[in-house]
Amino acid sequence: MRSSRSFRRKEAYFAWLLILPAFVFIGIIIFYPMALSFYMSLFQIDLTRRAMGTPFVGLRNYLEILKSSYFWESMGRTAYFTVVSIALEMVAGFLIALLLNEKFRGRGMLRSLLLLPWALPITVDAIMWKWIFNANYGAFNALLTQIGILDSYRPWLTNPWSAMHCVIIADVWKVTPLVALLLLAGLQTIPRELYEAAVVDGATWRSYLFRILIPLLTPTFLVVLVLRTLDAFRVFDIIYIMTQGGPANATKVISFLTYQEAFKFLHFGRGAALAYIITLVVALLALMYTRTMRRQIEY
Repeated sequence: MRSSRSFRRKEAYFAWLLILPAFVFIGIIIFYPMALSFYMSLFQIDLTRRAMGTPFVGLRNYLEILKSSYFWESMGRTAYFTVVSIALEMVAGFLIALLLNEKFRGRGMLRSLLLLPWALPITVDAIMWKWIFNANYGAFNALLTQIGILDSYRPWLTNPWSAMHCVIIADVWKVTPLVALLLLAGLQTIPRELYEAAVVDGATWRSYLFRILIPLLTPTFLVVLVLRTLDAFRVFDIIYIMTQGGPANATKVISFLTYQEAFKFLHFGRGAALAYIITLVVALLALMYTRTMRRQIEY
């Protein structure tokens, strides 16, 4: 009995010894930068000040950010970008997944071609759409003028209203294939016999879609929603390349605001506080989605 207990202890110690390098690696690349950024957020680190030193200010950086109008405006833009882009991606991805779930000639090639937008680097995607929406030589203006919708070229990326929607279109074009692929994987787990039984019972395609198919796909929808929400809320690179947060701050989302505070205005303390606020918001969203998924699975 004692020998078995000692053997189990040795196994446990050996297992911890095996995963210790992974813990150390994670601590170096994740927890140490997080701890350092939180430490910086408690100080007034401003390289633009003439006076030297970094006085301790506690939570003042957080309070000033939460009281500022520019923070809440950027949060509103971030929420708008997240909601609209995810809604379009979910609808378009679901329709594409329904199409690719059917059997037809060339389905395999179409599935492969579908991944091309998602496989492109985000930099290439953003530059391509920046050229497409260019006011002088963009393909979008040329198309609309040739078919008679517009009589002159429009400055899409320099208009506050259209700039945000141009960025959303670029994001939707890139990410929709990933959403379609994930939903397609969920569709293929649903037995074909359910559809045949529904047809035998006299169910229409609409009733099958809303009463059988979508309820069965709810866990997959929730997983995709979690992944896309966390990713869209932290959007930065596509906005940095296409609009630089403009025009008139129309596309200045919370991640771009953090970049400006830390690396353009050199307010490292406030930038670190903004980064931590983003982290807390994303963590709360992840927790909310996780609980929803757990309830759905238990139900």
